[in-house]
Amino acid sequence: MASMTVELRNVEGTEAAIGWAGSHTVVVDRPEGKAGGRGLGFNGAQLLALALGGCFCNDLRYAAHQMGAALGKIAVSVTIELEGEPLLTTAAAMSVHCETLDGSDPQEIIDRAKAICMVANTLQKGVPVAIRSAAAA
Repeated sequence: MASMTVELRNVEGTEAAIGWAGSHTVVVDRPEGKAGGRGLGFNGAQLLALALGGCFCNDLRYAAHQMGAALGKIAVSVTIELEGEPLLTTAAAMSVHCETLDGSDPQEIIDRAKAICMVANTLQKGVPVAIRSAAAA
């Protein structure tokens, strides 16, 4: 079994956080004026939608590579529906457009990416989440 850990810490002088995995970083914040947010980065809902769409973009490339195809333009749009208190994502919809360099129909590549997309499959099946208090780092 593989595992992955990301880290997040507050950004001094703000109420935002910076997260990182290896050499990649992302800023997380609330919208301007919401609970001290300054709109300095993505909120949780945006990160969830980006995780879903970003994973699918990567999986389109993995699928094309496995199938010996080359892709040109890729355009993915993700919409999530939010409701309730506490706020929950109740649905996600993704629109996918991609082009093969040889002009062939990309549907088989899209179908393969759908089958292997880790984030989409995880969201569809659900995953237990444990939240516990830890010693200060």
